[in-house]
Amino acid sequence: MEKDFEKFQLVERSISKKYRKEIWGPFIAAVQRYKLIESGDKIAVCVSGGKDSMLLAKLMQMLQRHSEVPFENVFLVMDPGYNKENRKRIEDNAKLLNIPIEIFETDIFSVADKTEKSPCYLCARMRRGHLYSKAKEYGCNKIALGHHLNDVIETVVMSMFYSSQLQSMPPKLISTNFEGMELIRPLFCIKEDSIKAWVRYNSLEFIQCACRFTEQSYMNGDGTGESKRQEIKQLINILKKENPNIEQSIFNSIHCVSLDTMCGYKTLGTLHDFNEFYEKRKPK
Repeated sequence: MEKDFEKFQLVERSISKKYRKEIWGPFIAAVQRYKLIESGDKIAVCVSGGKDSMLLAKLMQMLQRHSEVPFENVFLVMDPGYNKENRKRIEDNAKLLNIPIEIFETDIFSVADKTEKSPCYLCARMRRGHLYSKAKEYGCNKIALGHHLNDVIETVVMSMFYSSQLQSMPPKLISTNFEGMELIRPLFCIKEDSIKAWVRYNSLEFIQCACRFTEQSYMNGDGTGESKRQEIKQLINILKKENPNIEQSIFNSIHCVSLDTMCGYKTLGTLHDFNEFYEKRKPK
């Protein structure tokens, strides 16, 4: 009987059973396809307190328990300046889900709040730096972030519309500032709608970003706001009404880039022009 299980056990059962196809399967697929976890890894699972990172923590915890590949998890929570209510919500949810978090404090919100130029970029950059540093203190060689499939495809479309380039969010990344550290994204193949459905099914409540720059988008109630990412999210949702497979199509496209048809590409920081590789195709 379900009433004999604790809340965290019911949550785990929902992942392995009800949402096996939508969450557990894509999670395992990403770990295996992109070789995200190797024997002996010590991974700092970064928990912001939102739905994505909390699901990530639970998935990594379950995987460690059942995996044939031995690895360790450290569940890091960086407090960038949350108010008391959000801090307590994170702590309560961690206890509810049986996730042994390690909390450390920073003044990131205070610093980012003082700049009007790209505060979200500054906040993200500072968060990443603090997380890498703390992960190294714990002896970790990887940090895991909770970016999901929709984060990936939104990045692709944003780069086209606003940066004049085709750029994606890779499933793993070697740090250039912290030697011996890698970043991995185990939720890479999981759709945001599946995460939202899992949250509703388990009657869970997580914090949002909790800073003044994103507050308005959540007050709107439709996920829209002033940020370009929210604009792209809304656009993709509109397109999805006509083509339910649009998300998967964009995602699949980054795995099948036809360089022969492109007018240029950049690799390892070097830009290659169309004429450069066109001339190489001419018969001698």
